[in-house]
Amino acid sequence: MKKLFRFYLLICLSGLSLQSFGAKVDSLDIPSAAMQKTYRAAVVLPETYTKSKATYPVLYLLHGGGGQFSDWLRQTPDKKLLHKLADQYNLIIVTPEGEKLGGYLNSPVQKDNQFETYITKEVVDKIDNTYRTIRDRKGRVITGLSMGGHGAFYLATRHPELYCAAGSMSGALDLNIGNWRIPPEFAKQIAPGFERILGPVGATPDQYAANSVVNMADQMKANDVKLIFDCGVDDFLIEPNRELHRRLIYKKVPHDYTERPGGHTWDYWENALGYHMLFFDKVLKANGAVAMSRK
Repeated sequence: MKKLFRFYLLICLSGLSLQSFGAKVDSLDIPSAAMQKTYRAAVVLPETYTKSKATYPVLYLLHGGGGQFSDWLRQTPDKKLLHKLADQYNLIIVTPEGEKLGGYLNSPVQKDNQFETYITKEVVDKIDNTYRTIRDRKGRVITGLSMGGHGAFYLATRHPELYCAAGSMSGALDLNIGNWRIPPEFAKQIAPGFERILGPVGATPDQYAANSVVNMADQMKANDVKLIFDCGVDDFLIEPNRELHRRLIYKKVPHDYTERPGGHTWDYWENALGYHMLFFDKVLKANGAVAMSRK
């Protein structure tokens, strides 16, 4: 009986030991010279990071409008989702700040809203100079939800030299909210946020069109960036997603598009992220961008 008890005790202690050495999360301050402000980001490091001298691929994971950098760690039903994915795919996950409605773009009217420069230059440089990363587009991927889905496609389309693949979950792919399935009162509530970074839609329609991903199919065709996006059939952003899908098909741009049951919810995004990770893993492996030991 004593031997049997020791055996079970050893199994239990081994399980606890394994759980205590999983992925870890850093909170990192990233100053922005472009906006004269310092923002925070969460960095999820896989369990193997502290045990090796390898360089790692990086997933940049963007939050939605009204959110913040910590959303992907605090809002998902499974609070260990990013820990598990970092360990499973052996990569670094970075969740940078995009403010409540920064749009992940350089605002032509709000000079302290320069999030395109911040994410693509200042955040990438800080991550590459702080952690052991694969410092090449072949080892960087980016995705996000809602406004972050638009941001991921927007940044990867405008900066194909930085990312080999991009994704969007329930993306706000058309910044003209008149093309969303929302009631007038909700449109009136969120319109000031868009006007802050792009001006009144009636006065500056060209700004909205030029910065909307739905209008970037030609640029996407010219880039060698692998694309995956999806949207729930009950989501108020379904039509812009369908429209981009139609345009990419018309332009013969390779991409992976899926519609699933669900709406604009964390349950949907938690499920969707798993599919994006499978897609990115395939691209990264094809690039040879897996965690590699330094020589």
